[in-house]
Amino acid sequence: MSIVLVVNSGSSSFKYQLLDMAAKLVLATGLVERIGQGVGECTHTVRPEPHAPGEGTPTILDATYRRELPIPDHFAGFEVMLDAFAEHGPSLAERPPVAVGHRVVHGGARFFEPTLITPLVQESIEELEVLAPLHNPANLAGIVAAERAFPDVPHVAVFDTAFHQTLPPAAYTYAIDAELAAAHRIRRYGFHGTSHKFVSEAAAVFLGRPLGELAQIVFHLGNGASVTAVDGGRSVETSMGFTPLEGLVMGTRSGDIDPAALFQLARRARMDVDDLDELLNKRSGLKGLSGFSDMRDVLAGRARGEAAATLAFDVYVHRLRSYAGAYLAQLGGADVISFTAGVGENAPDVRAAALEGLGFAGVRVDPERNAARGRGIRVVSTDDSAVTVLVVPTDEELEIARQTLEVARS
Repeated sequence: MSIVLVVNSGSSSFKYQLLDMAAKLVLATGLVERIGQGVGECTHTVRPEPHAPGEGTPTILDATYRRELPIPDHFAGFEVMLDAFAEHGPSLAERPPVAVGHRVVHGGARFFEPTLITPLVQESIEELEVLAPLHNPANLAGIVAAERAFPDVPHVAVFDTAFHQTLPPAAYTYAIDAELAAAHRIRRYGFHGTSHKFVSEAAAVFLGRPLGELAQIVFHLGNGASVTAVDGGRSVETSMGFTPLEGLVMGTRSGDIDPAALFQLARRARMDVDDLDELLNKRSGLKGLSGFSDMRDVLAGRARGEAAATLAFDVYVHRLRSYAGAYLAQLGGADVISFTAGVGENAPDVRAAALEGLGFAGVRVDPERNAARGRGIRVVSTDDSAVTVLVVPTDEELEIARQTLEVARS
């Protein structure tokens, strides 16, 4: 059997997917939310199984079921999830998971590959809470609850930071007092690693070229956004740093900013550390510039001629171009540039603007291909472009399931 359950746990919610890795099918997806907030909700979607072409079976749509009830904690949340599988399917008795894979945001410098979860690993994840106080405690709560729900199968942690453990010291080291940095583990870790790994490998397969021969730049552009230089399948530079705040402009995060600006706000605007944290993480980025955190709203405002939305778009793509140029220099040129996640996959104007001016590096985008909608991986560059530009839908759950199954089988 090759059934894997993937869990992505937050502080008041968790998402899940049940995948049949042998058949390459998503059997069910779900979201348990508003945990510990009075009335919670479970949304459970069952995917129809495909049939062979020509059988004449009518198309069957996904079946989605919702239930509202008090969900006091993650333990109760997993019971609600199990009830949804029992009532609506697929049956976990008939298709029991052979392993459970967990997304864990921060593995520090300690975890560089998917790891079988043991009590010692749980202690390490808890210890790393100091580096990801909003994420690791929630990830750990999901692990503990899932182990109670599925006590007889291996549980595997897949870390967002793991793919970036190949960064060279010159890329991950901040130029601050070395002893202080070491004492407090201040360095660049990088995030979105599961997505960057999946996309870079999928691009190589799509092009029919060995991963080890390709120099790639991957833009993961969602509400959170990052870009990674991948050389021969290894992350060698990435935009996010000690936290997911560094780098590109994002939905509500500032990305790169002169630290001295924060000193000025602390001294002149009387903002404390918590105020600055909220400013940079929740009231900056596209939202801070335009009032909109969603790129679709920014694009609509830009189309209406709104100055704030136009400026937000311009700042956003200026940062993309800056990183594209820097990573072309770090790699000595690129074979592939890929765009993924919500904005990367669905905003042709962003893709075109991000690569504008990179003709010197052999990057040529085909306007018609770029504007065309489509599913799956697709080429948006011209036939004579020296760099292949792709749109690659990401699938972090599938990548977590793959890595989980490898660990479980070993």
